Amino acid sequence: MEKIGLIAGNRKFPILFAQAARKRNHSVVAVAVKGDTSTRLRLFVDKIYWVGLNEFWKLAEIFKDEGVKKVVMAGQISPRRLFSKEVRKDKDLKKLLDSIRDNKADTIFGAIAQKLKDTGFELMDSTTFMEEYMPKRSVLTKREPDFLEWEDIYFGFGLAKTIGYFDIGQTVAVKGKAVVAVEALEGTDNLIRRAAKIAGSGVVIIKASKPKQDLRFDIPVIGLNTIKNIVKSGCSCLAFEAEKTLFIDKEAAVRLADRKGIAIAAA
Repeated sequence: MEKIGLIAGNRKFPILFAQAARKRNHSVVAVAVKGDTSTRLRLFVDKIYWVGLNEFWKLAEIFKDEGVKKVVMAGQISPRRLFSKEVRKDKDLKKLLDSIRDNKADTIFGAIAQKLKDTGFELMDSTTFMEEYMPKRSVLTKREPDFLEWEDIYFGFGLAKTIGYFDIGQTVAVKGKAVVAVEALEGTDNLIRRAAKIAGSGVVIIKASKPKQDLRFDIPVIGLNTIKNIVKSGCSCLAFEAEKTLFIDKEAAVRLADRKGIAIAAA
């Protein structure tokens, strides 16, 4: 059994990856981040080590001791922690952040990827083993987007690609071909809530990968929680880029959308 190292962030993505890897007879050694990673991950991996952000680079020592050569990053670290004191307590992480030109997601993750490579690890695509969770082009719900929603979707995809090019975010909120909100560090769920406060009901949410998406990290992810927030906020439609977006808990999310009359399209 080949060992794979898992750098695990928050939510369900790390658990799904661990399950998929073990189904293919890989052993999974996880390094979990205190305060972000779900404690349930321990049920789906062969070994798990917990580290704080102020001891982040212990992961290299852990993986070396475990004989790991290939590593995957799955799940995010809460963006607010980038500005916390704990980041500055790790001299290696502080040195890394001080050495990069900016704190955009791609810049940070790219620097971490290079650091791992320099330490002797291969950083695999985070989509490895995850094909079944990445829907192909289709309308997933009973209700298809109507004409005006499709207009907003086509309009919004170009905008989502543009903000992705500048590594600002991956998601935009559109209503009547007007840009209601653009995602930044706050994440998709907060974007949805903010858009509803600005424009009320009927907002269309569009999520897309970056034009030069590095599949090793920061791939677009949606899930049941996304749909719950769309329902609560009165948005009418979600569109995302087909075959490049990870859809977690798809069946439950689509059932909820169908009950509430929300349209979901992989475009």
